[in-house]
Order: sequence, then C-alpha cells, then structure tokens
Amino acid sequence: MMKNKMIHPSAIIEPGAKIASDVVIGPFSYIGAEVVLHSGVEIKSHVVVTGNTEIGHSTVIFPFAVIGEIPQDLKFNGEQTSLKIGKNNQIRENVTINVGTAGGGGVTLVGNNCLFMTGSHVAHDAMIGDNVIIANCGAVAGHCIIEDDVIIGGLSGIHQFVRIGRGAIIGAVTMVTNDVIPFGLVQGPRGALDGINLVGLKRKGVERSDITALRAAFQTLAQGEGTFQDRAKKLKEEASSDYVDAITNFILGASDRSFLTPGDF
Repeated sequence: MMKNKMIHPSAIIEPGAKIASDVVIGPFSYIGAEVVLHSGVEIKSHVVVTGNTEIGHSTVIFPFAVIGEIPQDLKFNGEQTSLKIGKNNQIRENVTINVGTAGGGGVTLVGNNCLFMTGSHVAHDAMIGDNVIIANCGAVAGHCIIEDDVIIGGLSGIHQFVRIGRGAIIGAVTMVTNDVIPFGLVQGPRGALDGINLVGLKRKGVERSDITALRAAFQTLAQGEGTFQDRAKKLKEEASSDYVDAITNFILGASDRSFLTPGDF
C-alpha cells in the first residue's frame, strides 16, 4: 500500500486496511482499518470509508461521502456488522451508506452498476440490487429490499422493511410506505401505484407481447374479483409471460408490509 503513488500523502490510511495497488485515494480522505478496496476503486478528496466495509472493482466515491459508518439506530450497541458494495458503482457527493445491525442480519448490501446521486442515503441492513438509481436526496430506510433496475426519484423516501420490485420507478418527492410490485410506476406525495413503467420497459427492449401481458395483468389486479392476493393467485395460474410471473411471485412472496395496489387504468 505504501508504494502506491496514487494515494495522496494527506490521506489517512489506518493499519490493517486492504487496498489494491491501483486504487486512487484523494487528499484528506480517511480509510479505516477494516476496509477492503478492490482494484480500480477511486476515492476522491474528503471521503470517509470506515467500518467493516468492502468496495468492489472500479467503484468511484465522490467528496464528502461517508461510507460504512454505524447505523442510525438507537438499538445499535457496537456489534460487529458490515457493508458490502459491488463493482462499477458511482457514489456521489454527501452520500451516506451505513453498515448493518445484528438484529437485521448484520450486513448492508449494494449490488453493481448503481448510481447514488448527491445526498442520497442507504440505511442499515438494506439490500440494493444491480443497476439501481437513487436520485438526489432520496433515502432508503433500514431493512428495505430494492431489486434490480429500480429508479428512486429525488427527495423520495422509502419506509423501513419495504420491498420494491425490479424495474419499478418511484417519482420525485414521494413517500413509499408499502411494497411496490415489479415494473410499477409510483408517484404522488403519499405514493400511489399509477401504472406500469412503460418507459423503462421500452428502454430495456421488452417485447410488445410482454408489455401487452403486463397491461392485462394490471387490469386484473386493479379490477378483478376477490382480494389482491386472490387476483395474484389467479394471474399466476394463467400467466403467459415471465414478466407477469415476476409480479405474481413478488406478491405471493414473504413480506412484512402490505402492497400499494393499482387503481384504474
């Protein structure tokens, strides 16, 4: 590590930190003793990376981010917990991501190719998938599960224990207090399920037949007979698309919260 000329002399590296030979660390940054930085990581100036934190290949962290600090949980009592961040992530200015808690599994997880915009926050024990975008000042509370390809708009908040299914999009300035089905479109101050994420599906090159199946599935969930769970079970029996299967499996899976349910389309 001491031979790495890409570490600025003003940076503080605690003994015990494991740093790949090509890692870049800018001026006045702090790297804790339990931190692991893999090849290609770039830590810009005035960054704190602490705790039992592992950061994957080619992730870039921008100034004034604080990564791996203790949870904002009054029950936390100094137990050994961790944070694992995947590869190719962009973590912008003033972002905070905390380690886990013993009561929540002990680890906060972040996948690959994510973008955390300025001032966003990921709390303890959250699980963030791949290709997730959290816009400026968006906040994900503890124990949330954010699946792949989710976009969370600026100034939005995700309540603890909420699950957001893959491909969903949350509009700006939205509070989400219940689970969001895959490919859902949520907006409004108190988040309402307003449709499906057609723009995201088209950008992904999803076949027209699958989009048509998703539209029909939403109609059934919105207007079908029985409870929301009953409608999901019926859809599962009749599903003709892997995308509809993703929705029904999500609804019928284990959750600590109820669901945002669709209105009329």
